[in-house]
Amino acid sequence: MDAIQRELLVQVADLHEIPVGAYNIRANGSSVDRKSTGNIEIINKEDKSGIEIHIKPGTKRESVHIPVIMSQSGLEEVVYNDFYIGENADVTIIAGCGIHNGGDASTRHDGIHRFFIEKNAHVKYIEKHYGSGDGKGERIMNPVTEIHMDEDSFMEMDTVQIKGVDSTKRENKAWLKGGAKLIVMERLMTHGRQRAESYFDVQLDGEDSSANIISRSVARNDSFQLFQADLCGNNRCSGHTECDAIIMENAKISAVPELTANHVDAALIHEAAIGKIAGEQLIKLMTLGLTEAEAEEQIISGFLK
Repeated sequence: MDAIQRELLVQVADLHEIPVGAYNIRANGSSVDRKSTGNIEIINKEDKSGIEIHIKPGTKRESVHIPVIMSQSGLEEVVYNDFYIGENADVTIIAGCGIHNGGDASTRHDGIHRFFIEKNAHVKYIEKHYGSGDGKGERIMNPVTEIHMDEDSFMEMDTVQIKGVDSTKRENKAWLKGGAKLIVMERLMTHGRQRAESYFDVQLDGEDSSANIISRSVARNDSFQLFQADLCGNNRCSGHTECDAIIMENAKISAVPELTANHVDAALIHEAAIGKIAGEQLIKLMTLGLTEAEAEEQIISGFLK
């Protein structure tokens, strides 16, 4: 693995060395290294490109890394990964995709991830997207996440994209049974002429299921962002979506909420706020000796954290 690929691994999975636990590292269209453990098995899919990750019931305090890195200009791939998380398991899954494009052709990765989370299982899912390279070719990522949650299961999803991705369409769908709880934190930043679209479709099917979807974003230069969230309450449940965005220069942002209550005890809330950085925030930091540009970066950094 060369220096560029190693840097991509650091950016998307914080990997400076081989991780502890199970892992599958994919580079330029193929798996380059893999390890299963006694409780977590990783196998190739038989019918298409991708892997299956099987986590045994009762597995506790274990993790699995599945980063994808691409440094070959013009490469395009679609990968299907399925996660089967057994009852009462408690695990962390670290994914992410990094693309370095130093050529003129577009490089594209479409990752379709499906989660099947059994009763009482807890999952923390971390996904980072990152792009680099000075070539004219675009860096394109289109992740699709499907989440099937059984009774009293829990999933926390932390998804981050803050640099270098020219075009992304992020589709997220979830189906929750009774007592299941889903928490999503999305953080992204676009610049130049980049385009980012985020879609969330959450079906609260079970009694006392709940979902909390939060998006924080910064749109700079001439970039465009779309956030669309659809919460559907089909039982006694609670759901909340929040879009909080900073707009700068000539950027454009659109937030599209949709709430559907199909049950009298469905409690659904949507909040959205789009605006520029407040002048008093800049002035306060500039009185401490920062330039206006430095003050903006400090505010943006704190906002996205």
